[in-house]
Amino acid sequence: MLPVAQLYARDVPDLLTPEGTDLLQVLWCPFDHPIMPRTALFWRSAATITDILSTPPEPPAMQFDSYLPEPCLLHPEQITEYPDHLELSTELQEQLRQWSVPQAAEEDMDPQTYYDCVLSSAPGWKVGGWPAWDSTDPTPRPCPECGTGMEVLLTIATFEEGDDEGRSWSPYENPAAEPSSPLDHFDPGRPTAVQIGSGYRQQLYICPAAPQHPHITLMT
Repeated sequence: MLPVAQLYARDVPDLLTPEGTDLLQVLWCPFDHPIMPRTALFWRSAATITDILSTPPEPPAMQFDSYLPEPCLLHPEQITEYPDHLELSTELQEQLRQWSVPQAAEEDMDPQTYYDCVLSSAPGWKVGGWPAWDSTDPTPRPCPECGTGMEVLLTIATFEEGDDEGRSWSPYENPAAEPSSPLDHFDPGRPTAVQIGSGYRQQLYICPAAPQHPHITLMT
């Protein structure tokens, strides 16, 4: 298993953690199961961790090099998102379409595309928020243990930037614009160098009633 993300509750205010924990560690197997890596969640108390590895171990084999994330230091930024248009009623979709016409014209975009790209869900890696439905329609996501509707925990994305030319979702002061270490192959649009499928997202969902219940994953 490879480390993918480590999140402290102190850095992510909306991170829903089980009682007695304040740290989430996400690991995955660097092989498709069957179409993307299988993930494992470890909820821990940061105070109990004493032996810290300075360099994570690398596996003896991987299916793809893009399943080995480049180390990145996080600069959390809290933003506001809105549901994908596919999760809205027909009436609300039409209201948004009419409201977006002048703004979309300035960007030379279709009103619906403008909403999804500029106003709806942010691209890139993120904790929580709303899912984007680019490659599939929204599907029910009940908790496999208690049936509660599950919520997005983490989005692992191939690309950080969105599809709008104005780059409306670029991080504040763009802290990812320069590498934290000298890398000849550094790409600011893909700082982690992770690729999901042919350029998709891997979304991890947890149960809001009990985050320790089994999680599910979707590719979108």
